[in-house]
Amino acid sequence: MSPRARPEPVQVVKQRRDAALGALTGAIPYAQFLGIAFERHGDELTAVLSFDDKLIGNPMLPALHGGVTAAFLETTAIIELAWAHLWAEIEAERVDPAQITVETLPHLPKTIDFTVDYLRSGLPRDAYARARINRSGRRYASVHVEAWQDNRARLFAQATGHFLMPSRDGA
Repeated sequence: MSPRARPEPVQVVKQRRDAALGALTGAIPYAQFLGIAFERHGDELTAVLSFDDKLIGNPMLPALHGGVTAAFLETTAIIELAWAHLWAEIEAERVDPAQITVETLPHLPKTIDFTVDYLRSGLPRDAYARARINRSGRRYASVHVEAWQDNRARLFAQATGHFLMPSRDGA
């Protein structure tokens, strides 16, 4: 009888999962340009848009550019969909997070349509967003995203998107 293998330290597992998320977010150069990062707590992601003067669309208010807001919400939705799939693969031990790189990642979902509701001006400060997957099948997914700044209950934008999911063979 072989001795029972000791489980890996939690910190090692967390570092590997964070590296997998980093590879996933690194697959979107525009997100890096905007300064979008993701915080992971278990399987839950929060997107963070760090404030930068280049994100201002109307300097008279000042307010975040509507295109930046839309890109922030769409990126959050795409990463949430991709992460949900990748997380399931990691948890089922079909994917080793230590082996994930930008080159070996599965293809990202493609946007079919994306509707943004601008509820109020985005202020010149950090913004946060979370996505909720309403439906995710083999070919199609529907996602709702909410963005806020200082108060989670006071949204400045929300969006609903529909996405074409990549095929299982990566095509």
